[in-house]
Amino acid sequence: MGLFGKKQCDICGGKIGMLGNRKLDDGNCCKDCAKQLSPFFSERRRSTVADINEQLEYREKNKEAVAAFNTTKTLGLVTKVFLDEDAGKFAVSSAKRLTDDNADIMDFSQVTGCNVEVQESSREVKRKMPDGKEVSFTPPKYKYTFTHNMIIHVNSPYFNEIKFPLSKSVEVETTGARNAMTGTADIGRKSNEYRQAEALGNEIKTALTKVRQGVRANVAAKPKTAQICPLCSASCIPDAQGCCEYCGGAMLA
Repeated sequence: MGLFGKKQCDICGGKIGMLGNRKLDDGNCCKDCAKQLSPFFSERRRSTVADINEQLEYREKNKEAVAAFNTTKTLGLVTKVFLDEDAGKFAVSSAKRLTDDNADIMDFSQVTGCNVEVQESSREVKRKMPDGKEVSFTPPKYKYTFTHNMIIHVNSPYFNEIKFPLSKSVEVETTGARNAMTGTADIGRKSNEYRQAEALGNEIKTALTKVRQGVRANVAAKPKTAQICPLCSASCIPDAQGCCEYCGGAMLA
């Protein structure tokens, strides 16, 4: 094979053209196969061909879960959290329909935690003089930029967190001394958009945490019987969190 020769995809067997290769730990994957992986999966370069084939099997079965999903509540703006409270399941997607991107359908019991990450930055705003030079205002002015990201920690064999922006970046301008970045939340809250993003993050966190606790409480009340783990196939009794004692995978239906 020449320097610019086409490679073969070790997943589907098709030819891989220039710039179309997605390198695996022990082989190659075409961009079409890579697109079928979960959008929250980030370990492709360290995955083997067998790992990718296993995930693609899961993604194919996930289509059935998407078809059976009945949305009872939706939270979010661009990227949304879809809840099926009757079935105890949820999905996160920015597509108009869950079928458009085969959104991962997960059990509430797979949620291990939620938090909102606020990324902050600041810069001084200066005025331009007739000669083109920039000088500080008196008193100085500063612009603060805030980006709220929702992080849902999950127990899944393919990814351990779902991270997405709650809204567009929020900018707030102030006059006076620069504030330490450790105490800028009060500055951000001067903006309606900041407060809305903060409230939305708390709403999503409360919704997922509340339902998760209810599901696990129901499991704890049931008699303890041995089950087959759907992830590692071991026979065991789920722990207090409804997880496999061997691999830690969620065992709730």
